[in-house]
Amino acid sequence: MAEMVVALERGLELFAPAALQSPLKVPRSSAPGWDKLGISTVQSLLQHYPRYHVDRTRLKTIAELVRSPEGLPPGEVQVHARVLKVTRISTRKGRRMITGRIGDETGSLAVTWFNQDWVARALTPGTEAFFYGRLGLFRGRPQLTAPRFEVVRTGKEPFNVGRIVPVYPATAELSTDQLRRVMWNTLESVGPILDPLPVDLRRRLGLIPRGDALRAIHFPEDKDQVVAARRRIVFDEVFTLQLGLVYRKRKLERTVQGIPHPAPGAGALASSFIEALPFELTGVQRRACDEVESDMGRRFPMHRLIEGEVGSGKTVVALYACLVAVGGGHQAAFMAPTEVLAEQHHGTVDELLTRAFGSEEASNLFAATSRRPVVRLLTGSTPARRREEILTATADGGVDLLIGTHALIQDSVRFARLGIAVVDEQHRFGVHQRKKLRAKAGGGTDGGGGTDGGERPDGGGGTDGGERQGGEPDILVMTATPIPRTLAVTIYGDLDVSVLDELPRGRKPIHTTIAAGDAGRRQAYGLIRSEVAAGRQAFVVYALREDSAKTELRSAKAEAKRLAAEVFPDLQVGLVHGDMASADKETAMAAFRDGATQVLVATTVVEVGVDVPNASVMLIEDAERFGLAQLHQLRGRIGRGRHGSHCVLATNLPLERDDSEPAVALAHDRLKAVASTADGFKLALADLRYRGEGELFGARQSGVPQLKLARVLEHQDVVAMARRLAVSLLTDDPEVTHFANINLGREMRSRWGARELDVVQSG
Repeated sequence: MAEMVVALERGLELFAPAALQSPLKVPRSSAPGWDKLGISTVQSLLQHYPRYHVDRTRLKTIAELVRSPEGLPPGEVQVHARVLKVTRISTRKGRRMITGRIGDETGSLAVTWFNQDWVARALTPGTEAFFYGRLGLFRGRPQLTAPRFEVVRTGKEPFNVGRIVPVYPATAELSTDQLRRVMWNTLESVGPILDPLPVDLRRRLGLIPRGDALRAIHFPEDKDQVVAARRRIVFDEVFTLQLGLVYRKRKLERTVQGIPHPAPGAGALASSFIEALPFELTGVQRRACDEVESDMGRRFPMHRLIEGEVGSGKTVVALYACLVAVGGGHQAAFMAPTEVLAEQHHGTVDELLTRAFGSEEASNLFAATSRRPVVRLLTGSTPARRREEILTATADGGVDLLIGTHALIQDSVRFARLGIAVVDEQHRFGVHQRKKLRAKAGGGTDGGGGTDGGERPDGGGGTDGGERQGGEPDILVMTATPIPRTLAVTIYGDLDVSVLDELPRGRKPIHTTIAAGDAGRRQAYGLIRSEVAAGRQAFVVYALREDSAKTELRSAKAEAKRLAAEVFPDLQVGLVHGDMASADKETAMAAFRDGATQVLVATTVVEVGVDVPNASVMLIEDAERFGLAQLHQLRGRIGRGRHGSHCVLATNLPLERDDSEPAVALAHDRLKAVASTADGFKLALADLRYRGEGELFGARQSGVPQLKLARVLEHQDVVAMARRLAVSLLTDDPEVTHFANINLGREMRSRWGARELDVVQSG
């Protein structure tokens, strides 16, 4: 008896490689509209999902609506009618009113819009449209006030009437009605749509076939079909994404050689550092150090995110990781986004190392003259001669830890044996910038950093001096407030995460309030004066450096003069902003740190890297113009001492009108979110709700697949399930080549290119 041969399923591949996608044929006149929407193929058209659906299965005539014995219907009504007349009217108060009349075979109805001249251009007599709005009475007669409408050709097509109708994102050149027409015709002619999900898995999960889902999401028969279609499409998006994430991470672990750093034993450099700290690590700091140490001992590169509040001790964990690498014979790089922050880190590291190992610095850690690592600072302001000395020493292996800004990724910077790269405030750097830093490993002759083949002077162990030990450096990224992309990557499981959610003992909470208008600002000034009288200091932060003709926002330069002359003439008011020379910025900051300046006016140059324990007030002007992450970071500049602190979010928005003005209401909600919590992770979640995921992993993040319907917060349960399924499938079928998974493997490889592996390696 012959063996049964099962053929692979065939059909249109939704995620076919670009060369195999089916071109979409559209009239040349509408091409600009299609280009704006990024639709050029059948596949991209089918993934242009509706924004929402309108139920037109219960359309009523005008007569049924206005002559109902129960009176006018509550809620929104839908009317399919023809425009009978349209008139523009100017009112006494200067407003423009558009009035008109629409009708069907049963009667007519008045319609009105205010200050919307474009309506008269869109609705000429004879135009047929669907109108949506609330039906009310004006002078005793029924009227639709400011209804939404959708112009259609005839309204009799099967995709426009008598069914649940999709409403698409559209453009000025391409209406939702035109999109609907092309979508209907395409689905009628496209034929079978390939479903890559193994049948047994699909049935086990209770998912409908992909082809049914695509047809139902666009033209459902009922609401249940919409729910089932969305469930399938969301799962597909998340599952393919998780499959790629798990696949490439496992491939990284199998194929990319890391640097297995020896665990620091008693007396080792990293261990001695921890023992010499002037404070006791928090429980979460100890856990994070253990996780970092475990990662660094593996044969593949570490890729870990340290997420923690401002002042939660991320720098100590990062320095511990650097010392694990240095103790094993490698160099460390520590990159910060601004000179102020890089200098702050350098000062902190210098102080901590001096406490642990004294101030005497070795010419090289392994010259046995000192246990203190050699640390250097490199920024754009480093003098040329000093810069050349640092570059030469780093390339020769004479610098153990190099701290700096973007200057670290310039081509002139070479490391002899880079073992770890730390990136602080990681959301301020692009993936490719972090990749350039990672690529600087292995520049020396011995590669492994061995000395004479003997024991390290710090007790950290090592390899034989003659053996080359190459490998990708470990990557440790840190942030105080994950921005949406980082939070999303975290939720999707692409990073190993350590969360420092425990503040050191003695930290005082920060009281955050919203100050509206001049009255609120005067109260904030009074608060500053009272805190200064008690011996403390204050920040006043502005969004702009100098006045602009394009906006009425206050600026730091102008306000520094006003505050010094009119508000605080008896106090020392300083100024710092990003346009100042580095030496001038440092002078201004030093005066504030030393207490010579009592009120420091600043731009966001103080957002990170400023540590003045005596500062107890942070007044942020035009706070609605800042992102939630920025507001949280700025607030983190205070509350660092033993006194209670106050953050004031000042705004000129008419908050009393937030019920009637959506933009004001949204801004007010954002400010209230900051005022209600000091938890950076909660704020990141709020930011994600307000802003959406945006380009989660898109072209700016190395071309990782986009999500159309899946939402991080809404579908976390689906994300978790998809992750488990991806891990299970790849455990049984590491290359996704088993017969039942062939189509799934094709789709994964179509959506993921080989270069996307760099996202994992780069952070």
